[in-house]
Amino acid sequence: MTAHARSYLAVALAAGAIFALGLGVRQAQPLFIGPINSATGIGYAAISLAFAVGQLMWGIAQPVAGAAADRWGPRPVMLAGALLVTAATAAVPLAQSSAMLILLIGVLSAIGAGAIGPALLISAASRWIPELKRNFVNGIVNAGGSFGQFTVIPLAQLFIGLAGWQPAMVILGAMGLATVPLLLWLTQGHAEHAAANAATAAPSTLKKQVKEAARDPNYLLLNLGFFTCGFHVAFIATHLPGVVASCELPPVVGAWSLAIIGLFNIFGSLWISRVITHRRMKLALAWIYLARALLIVAFFFAPKTTLTFLLFAAGIGFTYLSTVPPTVGLVIKFYGPRYVATLFGVVMLSHQVGAFLGAYLGGKAFEATGSYDWMWWADISLCLMAAAVHLPIRESVPARAAAAA
Repeated sequence: MTAHARSYLAVALAAGAIFALGLGVRQAQPLFIGPINSATGIGYAAISLAFAVGQLMWGIAQPVAGAAADRWGPRPVMLAGALLVTAATAAVPLAQSSAMLILLIGVLSAIGAGAIGPALLISAASRWIPELKRNFVNGIVNAGGSFGQFTVIPLAQLFIGLAGWQPAMVILGAMGLATVPLLLWLTQGHAEHAAANAATAAPSTLKKQVKEAARDPNYLLLNLGFFTCGFHVAFIATHLPGVVASCELPPVVGAWSLAIIGLFNIFGSLWISRVITHRRMKLALAWIYLARALLIVAFFFAPKTTLTFLLFAAGIGFTYLSTVPPTVGLVIKFYGPRYVATLFGVVMLSHQVGAFLGAYLGGKAFEATGSYDWMWWADISLCLMAAAVHLPIRESVPARAAAAA
């Protein structure tokens, strides 16, 4: 089957479905923090550390898996990742110590999810996608992850209520197996395509591209901004159920808030993918981070009711992962699609360093002060910083805007 024989929309939907399952399984895991702590007595901070390590390992896995996929093809790497996240998640009920939780949630499950993360999915899908449709497809793939959050999190909460947290965790892990047939279809014929491209492409190596990017101020600023995104996303994804509990609201409010974040991020991802076709991506990113800061300020001072949480989830969800399409778009614009799995994987690593701090410091802050107040102010400050650092990035004007001018 040739690249022209497949609909780019079908490819985008398949990659989005894979991301939906992989991200949905990861994002549902924080629902189990309370039950795990009640069953094992490990402690909130120790469990938060396992999730924080998972955020970091998910980021480390992506450039490593991307480099492996650039060298040997995405199929074996992504299949191994899908099986690993399934097995590690299903084994969590067996963990009776913080070390085992760190191994299963923080290392194995996170590495598996990283191997089916957005960097590899966008790279694997790119060979089927016309250049003019790349931003649109990136938006669909990103929206797929949000759809997974919207659907898998309420299902996980339902399973916990019906069967208890241990069977629910096993079911959650088994969901990862649904990615296998989609991965086989998406990566079909990839080796032949890569060989054909290598024969016609200009000589360039992965090592050379990474060195060039590491010296590029634009790439470094992009990494710095995405660090903030990781801090923000991981803090909310990991600790929003805890914020709900500290406000003495029922756990279902936390589950539905996370689900609504996923739902509205679908709209945000699709909207931003259209905007950046005729607007500068760096400006889109600056406005997204500024909007986040304003939303968090409004939430902080608002009375903490169920309606407040749901409205905050809708607003923050619209901006939640809408940073991904313009960020990966800038990476491709700067360096082309050949090594995007590795180069965007490095950007994702900076994202996950921030995520590690957001997840871990949130737990430490709550244990030390009994509230999350200082974390919200740290989040606001970082969002304002991220909005500022994107402005100096040198980006060419999009063709449509240039033509209009």
